[in-house]
Order: sequence, then C-alpha cells, then structure tokens
Amino acid sequence: MSPKIPSHSHFHFQEQHKKVKKQGVFGDMYSMMLLPLPLPKDVSIIMEPEKHSAFQLPNLAHAFREFLGTREVAEFVSGALAGAMTKAVLAPLETIRTRMVVGVGSKNIAGSFVQVIEEQGWQGLWAGNAINMLRIIPTQAIELGTFECVKRAMTSWKQEHSPKLQLGSINLNLSLSWISPVAVAGAAAGIASTLCCHPLEVLKDRLTVSPEAYPNLSIAVRNIYKDGGIGAFYAGISPTLIGMLPYSTCYYFMYDTIKRSYCQTKNKKSLNRPEMLVIGALAGFTASTISFPLEVARKRLMVGALQGKCPPNMAAALSEVIREEGLKGLYRGWAASCLKVMPSSGITWMFYEAWKDILVVQKCQSV
Repeated sequence: MSPKIPSHSHFHFQEQHKKVKKQGVFGDMYSMMLLPLPLPKDVSIIMEPEKHSAFQLPNLAHAFREFLGTREVAEFVSGALAGAMTKAVLAPLETIRTRMVVGVGSKNIAGSFVQVIEEQGWQGLWAGNAINMLRIIPTQAIELGTFECVKRAMTSWKQEHSPKLQLGSINLNLSLSWISPVAVAGAAAGIASTLCCHPLEVLKDRLTVSPEAYPNLSIAVRNIYKDGGIGAFYAGISPTLIGMLPYSTCYYFMYDTIKRSYCQTKNKKSLNRPEMLVIGALAGFTASTISFPLEVARKRLMVGALQGKCPPNMAAALSEVIREEGLKGLYRGWAASCLKVMPSSGITWMFYEAWKDILVVQKCQSV
C-alpha cells in the first residue's frame, strides 16, 4: 500500500498550528476561535433567526381607553355631570337667594325674578354661574365617586375580615356588623371633596364678596397667593371639615337607608326618577337639620375672622351663639338653608342615578 500523501490543506493547517502554538495560551484560544473543528456526524447546528432587541413602547392609547371604561371613572363622570346639571337648573334660585341675602332689590322672590329679568334679561338669572360650575363639577365628581368606591371597598372588607381577640384560653370573634360602609363612605366622600376643592370655595367667596378687589379669576388667584401663599387657599379648612363631616356622613347614610327601606316596603329593585328626587330631598333635609348648628358655628368663625374677633374654636363659637341668642340661635337661617339644600339634593341624586344607568349599568349588561 502506498503511503498517504498529506493534502495541501492539511499541510497548511499543520503550519498554521505550529505558528499559533508559539504564541502561548492566548494564541491557542485565538486559533480555536479562528479554525473550524470537525463535528461528529450526529451533531448538527441549527441557526435560529435573529431576534429584534428593539425596545417597544406600551400601547398608551389602549391603556387609556381601558382606564376610561372602568366603573370608577364612569361614577366620577356621572357625579360631575349631575353636579353641572343641578347647578344649571338651580342657578336662578341661587341668584335670587344671593340678592335677597345681600339686600339688593326686591324683598320677595317673585319681585326679584321680575327685577332681574327687566334689568339684565334672562341671562341675568345665570349671572356668576361659571364660577359655580368650576367649583361644583369637581366637587360632585370627587364626592360621589369617592362614596361609591369606599362603600364597595368597605363592604368587601367587612365580608372578608373578622378580627379575633385571644385572652389566654378564650377566643373572641369581634363582629363588625356595627360598622356601616355607607356611613364610612359618606364621611370619606365629604373629607375628600373638601380637601380637594376648598381652594375653589375660597375663590368663589372672594369673587362674590369683594368683586372690586378680585375682578376676575386670574387676579384672584394671583392676589391670594401673594398675600398668604398656598395656605391662603385653605383658609377656614378646619371648621369646614368639622361641619362637613357630620353632614356628609348623615346625608349619604340617610339616602341609602331611606332608599333601601322604601324598596323593601314596595317590593321594588330600583326607584323611578320622581322617587329619587323625593328621597334625595328628604336625605338633604335630615342631614341639614342635624348638622345645622355646626354650620352656624362655622359661619360665626369665618365672619369673626373677617371682623377681627374670631372665637378660638368651634365649641367657643357654639357657646357664643347660645349665650347671645339662646338655643334658637343655633338654627337661625335653617329654613332658608333647607329651601336651598332640598331641591339641590333631590335633583343631584336624580341626575346622578340617571347617568349611572347610562354609563355603568348598561355597559355592565352589554358585557
């Protein structure tokens, strides 16, 4: 058998290997990287397609559409629309009430209507309604939306949690049945709306009481901030919260309680629009009657601050009213307040439930 003569490629491979071997460890590594090694027959190389590593932004438009379609957003929007429609309907009564309280024009309601129409036309009945809209829309949206969210959360929490107390060998299961999710939600709604929208209330009061010093909204914002900074927009927040807390708690609790009791008595699942109007008005009347002394004390604190003789706290303001005017002084102006609160409360609930039927109930049924 003749000897096998190495091929040119094999000879070239040996020469390259000798050259690289002289270069040490790094030379060996380099040669292994450059020179292909034979693979066993049962081994194959599968080349995968190159994956694109480019960063992709999330679909914000889709996420935003999903957010707008949630139940919570629908409830907030329903509250905003209800507040706007209520204020638009009752703006003429608010205008007449303001003129009579300030002492401008006629002393009776019919005479004031005629006088405003003769002097300013029909548009005069809605004078100043823009600033009221600016205040009421976010206030009602936050208040009613917070009420619904907290009520659902509290109801779910009560069902899932039952606190237990262990004293030695005795285990006690504490019942949470005494906690009313509606009352807690009502308190949370009043606090949230007050904290968020109190600056708008301050702006409304300044624009109404001192139009010569605050002729428009931008000047009012600039002057109030220049006089006292951010804190000036929260002037009177403490008595407002103290007065709002019992009113809001009682208001929502009474509406839910009367509504459920009426539906059980009449064996109905829901109310019609006139029934919502009446029950909402009753809830506003009851809440206003219970919390009205605190409202009188709050006004005493605010007026006292303007006159430079402000009582130190709410209790002192109540004592001052009783000392000067007796117990009946705690309900001074109660009738006029009810004439404002009752239609406002009834119309708000009627519009709110109607918008919820459109934005929440029908959407859930379609899904």
